[in-house]
Amino acid sequence: MQFLVVIERGPSSYGAYVPDLPGCVAVAESQAEVEVLIREAIEFHIEGLRGEGRPLPEPTSTSQVVTIDA
Repeated sequence: MQFLVVIERGPSSYGAYVPDLPGCVAVAESQAEVEVLIREAIEFHIEGLRGEGRPLPEPTSTSQVVTIDA
């Protein structure tokens, strides 16, 4: 499965979240570290859903970069 991950840079850290998996988040000091942690968080989240006998959500989020003249 493929899930969209949004990574945001803050003043002192990076945060990541998965729109199709509410509550699935990660925070780290570097982008590389947050990418590793969000992958682990997704796997853990899916394990939890399966353990509870809940269905896996179908990934529906997409992204697109929009360029504007500014």
